[in-house]
Amino acid sequence: MNDASARCSPCVRVRAGFARFAIAAELLPPPPGSCPCNGSVQLGSLSTPPYTPAPGFFDELFDAPGRPRPPAGPLAAALGQLGRERLQAAGARRDAIFVQQGITFDAAGPNGPTRDRPFPLDLVPRILGGDEWRVIKRGLAQRVRALNLFVEDVYHDREIIHEGIVPWQLVVTRSAFARAAHRIRPPGGVWCHVSGCDLVRDADGRWKVLEDNVRTPSGISYVLENRIAMSRLLPELFAGYDVRPVSHYPALLLDALRTAAPSGGEDPVVVVWTPGPANSAYFEHAFLARQMGVELVEASDLVVRDALCYMRTTRGLARVDSIYRRIDDDFMDPLEFRADSLLGVPGLMGAYRAGNVAIANAVGTGVADDKAIYHYVPEMIRFYLGEEPILDNLPTWLLADPEQRAYALERLHELVVKPTGESGGKGVFIGPHASEEQLEVERRLIEQAPERWIAQQTVALSTVPTVLPDGSLAPRHVDLRPFAVYGDEIKIVPGGLTRVALREGSMIVNSSQGGGSKDTWVLAESDGRGPDSQADSLAPPSLPGMRQVGWRGQEQQQQQAGR
Repeated sequence: MNDASARCSPCVRVRAGFARFAIAAELLPPPPGSCPCNGSVQLGSLSTPPYTPAPGFFDELFDAPGRPRPPAGPLAAALGQLGRERLQAAGARRDAIFVQQGITFDAAGPNGPTRDRPFPLDLVPRILGGDEWRVIKRGLAQRVRALNLFVEDVYHDREIIHEGIVPWQLVVTRSAFARAAHRIRPPGGVWCHVSGCDLVRDADGRWKVLEDNVRTPSGISYVLENRIAMSRLLPELFAGYDVRPVSHYPALLLDALRTAAPSGGEDPVVVVWTPGPANSAYFEHAFLARQMGVELVEASDLVVRDALCYMRTTRGLARVDSIYRRIDDDFMDPLEFRADSLLGVPGLMGAYRAGNVAIANAVGTGVADDKAIYHYVPEMIRFYLGEEPILDNLPTWLLADPEQRAYALERLHELVVKPTGESGGKGVFIGPHASEEQLEVERRLIEQAPERWIAQQTVALSTVPTVLPDGSLAPRHVDLRPFAVYGDEIKIVPGGLTRVALREGSMIVNSSQGGGSKDTWVLAESDGRGPDSQADSLAPPSLPGMRQVGWRGQEQQQQQAGR
């Protein structure tokens, strides 16, 4: 019997494709003669028990101990060849490089905040089949279109209000409702230029939308950096897979920002507006500006003259056409929002209202991602698009409604309660994990201000094998934040940011609350049609002084923002 016939098909594929990726002797697979699968696939060294999926949850890589789901066979075999020791060593190299290069962030912990923590990239990727991704992509595009039309409607004709589908009292009392956006119409009617909807998978393996993020969704920089890091730390894991690229995102974003710019300019000037280095997502702001080849500016760099926006340069004032802002509405212009804002640009809203500068995302979009408005998104899809939702919401109760509140309070021990205006996992209450005393405190909070809360059905979040500090693997819960860019059309980067709850049993995936992330692989579609958009073939823009996406040093502490 030859070596190939002595191995299972996943191991044969891994070994055949591995030579293209091996970059060091320590990474070479074991010598011929012993298949690590032994008829099945076991993760870890041969002395380690097989990976066991958590009972009651949908595990995305394994449907039983030692039995990977069809797309995961080569990955499971490669992990089995690596074993505990080499996974642990790869994790140590990752942390050392991340700290050296400044890819760190602050996190909350039981003993107070943790500073300079290496960004927690788990070394086991998440795999999504191409056919499965096609459904997710269609559902996301449908949802983004509906949310965009809702924002347009809210600040103009209010047809959905007049039809009695969404209560005006609910809309106008949202903290993100911007009266200053009344009757403003962005170029092309696009409000939500960048969207990041959070998806979860329940115990039956079905995808649900957990929440929408259409203000300043964060996390795409980590999607790009995760792919670079994985390809350098563990290139052998990619063997046998046709993984769709993500590096074209900066080109998609730059194209959308140029499309949004006021007409009349052949080469629109685009800038990324950051609150400054103290912001937890500053790494991402600087990263995106560099990758697009545009200026990173703060409020002190911008000035408005005669309803035109300029940036200060060493050669004088330069006209700005399109601003990708990473600052909340309230701080943008002290003449129209918070008068005490030191982060804003006086007169910017006047230039925006006059149509002389584009702002992405548009002012006022936050009304669409309020957690109480989320309840109505399926009806928005039916009203604006005449379609049934492709992706379902979670069952949600608006606690301002007396009947819904009474129902939720009776079942508080079974539900998750969220404040409508918060993000990043702040204020989330998980009933099944609460004591009687905690349940009583939460009841009082709800009864004091019921309009500030919603309740949702508890989701048995799916799991993916995750590397523990000792190099062993255990199931951990995950969600997914895909990113959509809306220019001339909606384009969605394959995959997105998979966030993982690193603490055993935890469902809180936000990195600010101790979570981490995974590289998300979307495989080419099985019918051989390949990518369904030319966006997949786009490379990052070739501009003066710009480098390809890479694993470079950063000087600021980083933290994955909650939104």
